[in-house]
Amino acid sequence: MKYLGIDFGTKKVGLALSDDAGQMGFPHGILPNNGFLIDEILSLIERKGVGAVVMGESLNFQGEENPVAKDAKAFAELLERRGEIIVFYEPEMLTTQEARRDFEGVRTNGHSVVDASAAALILTSYLSRNHG
Repeated sequence: MKYLGIDFGTKKVGLALSDDAGQMGFPHGILPNNGFLIDEILSLIERKGVGAVVMGESLNFQGEENPVAKDAKAFAELLERRGEIIVFYEPEMLTTQEARRDFEGVRTNGHSVVDASAAALILTSYLSRNHG
């Protein structure tokens, strides 16, 4: 089964797709977090044959939800209702920092590589624990 990984942010949303076997996540791209986000992600799910979504679970160092978590959960619930797709959650603590470190010194068009790579780290972490 193919999975979509989401690194949800207030301004940008990083996306990753798994291989067809659901073994590993790969950066796919970013989308602006705007009024079209849900429709664009539902379209991507349909086009790519995605069977499930893995949403980064945003927690602080005390294990409590941070300010982004409420919006991310609301988005995931909307995705489940409108897309009739299951959403799993994977802790995402420090994935953006890890992705940023992986691309230190690499010149890209903004943060798109970092945000998509963070989504791939979230997705691969989930897949390795649940399908490895």
